[in-house]
Amino acid sequence: MQELPNFAPALPEIFIAFSAIALLLLGVFRKEDATQGITVLAIVAMLFAGLLVPAAAGGRVVTFGGMFVVDGFSAFTKVLVLLASAFTMAMSANWLHREKLERFEYPVLMLLATLGMMLMISANNLMALYLGLELQSLALYVLAAYQRDSGRATEAGLKYFVLGSLASGMLLYGSSLIYGFAGTTGFDALGHSFAQGVPVGVTVGMVFVIAALAFKISAVPFHMWTPDVYEGAPTPVTAFFAVAPKIAAFSLLVRVMVGPFGDLTHQWSQVVIFISLASMALGAFGAIAQNNIKRLMAYSSIGHVGYALIGLAVGDQVGIRGVLIYLAIYLFMNVGTFAVILAMRQKGRLMEGIDDLAGLSKTHPMSAAAMAIFMFSMAGIPPLAGFWGKLYVFMAAIEKGFITLAVVGVLTSVVSAYYYLRIIKVMYFDEPVEALDHGTGKGLSFIVAFNAILIVVFTFLPSSLVSSASTAAAALFGG
Repeated sequence: MQELPNFAPALPEIFIAFSAIALLLLGVFRKEDATQGITVLAIVAMLFAGLLVPAAAGGRVVTFGGMFVVDGFSAFTKVLVLLASAFTMAMSANWLHREKLERFEYPVLMLLATLGMMLMISANNLMALYLGLELQSLALYVLAAYQRDSGRATEAGLKYFVLGSLASGMLLYGSSLIYGFAGTTGFDALGHSFAQGVPVGVTVGMVFVIAALAFKISAVPFHMWTPDVYEGAPTPVTAFFAVAPKIAAFSLLVRVMVGPFGDLTHQWSQVVIFISLASMALGAFGAIAQNNIKRLMAYSSIGHVGYALIGLAVGDQVGIRGVLIYLAIYLFMNVGTFAVILAMRQKGRLMEGIDDLAGLSKTHPMSAAAMAIFMFSMAGIPPLAGFWGKLYVFMAAIEKGFITLAVVGVLTSVVSAYYYLRIIKVMYFDEPVEALDHGTGKGLSFIVAFNAILIVVFTFLPSSLVSSASTAAAALFGG
């Protein structure tokens, strides 16, 4: 009789899966009046799963036949993903009510997408990787087109679905090549097999896998879906896309490159360096001409992916620590920014133009101050958290001799400062044509204030995040 696998390391995932099923059934039986309650319960489920994650991660444990791994790295990134999902779910509640789109499927889809992300982060096999990625992607395709009466949202969902399917095909093709030439799909077995030499087919398969994962983090040249989907999708969904799936896919990319392909660093680092340079450049220059703030945030996210990829290109423990610190800071900057964007309403209608922020400092001084903090932080201006995020990845690159990457990172940061400072200029120096509505809701106000305070306070209390990131990075390297 076959022995049952150890379920304890997967307790957070099992809890999220059961929560999604239970809330789906509750929604079916309660019908229309259940959405607000289900949304609250979904947020509680995510926060509770976040508490379970550290408890389930006691050292490195592999279970489910070698398909699932839990370690310090997975615990750190899962907590980030669950935080991002809980924040964006809370931001969605008021929007769903205002837009009369209160359907219980929304929180359930977000829970299922979050489950897929957690499975991705703990994947220890190419097949487990693909299953987690597809579970996440299928839920995200529906969320992108959730506002069915909007032509833009439908178009965004269709574009994301078509291009996402292409990326999934590339991932499967790359995985099949690796399996054909290496004879295994397990990460641990792949790592051992490459120590004796690398067939050409494995290198080609690895490039396809990198390309597919680069699509998921919207890195150049696989970024083409990002501006259109960010602009067309409902704003809370865009906020979700900008943080949780990106952190999960980046974590997966780091695990795949450092784990099974760790001995091939000299082969894949050239690809990562090119993607990093191209993403930083396009993110800096592509956003300059944008007048829609959601499109601007799309190009901003492409640029931030480029900065984070510097740490992966370095490929050592210090570089990965820089990546994790960057992702954590990126989460709070983006959540806060999108909370302000969600509060941009005129006569009840959501506004998305940068010019709509004109005179915000006079009509909504606290929102303007918070937005200024987020913009200064994204530009990397000291002493805010965004500066330290960039500093850690740049220092890792300089220590390893990747001077060009660090120099290009600094130069593109200077360019990107233009469009971040432009938003501050519009808020503080332009006269308001028509003031935005007052009353953003307590939930949004709390999220904006909480994230703004964190971005400022990080400079004075960085040690807890840095030490947690160091421990997580060490776990990935067997420390």
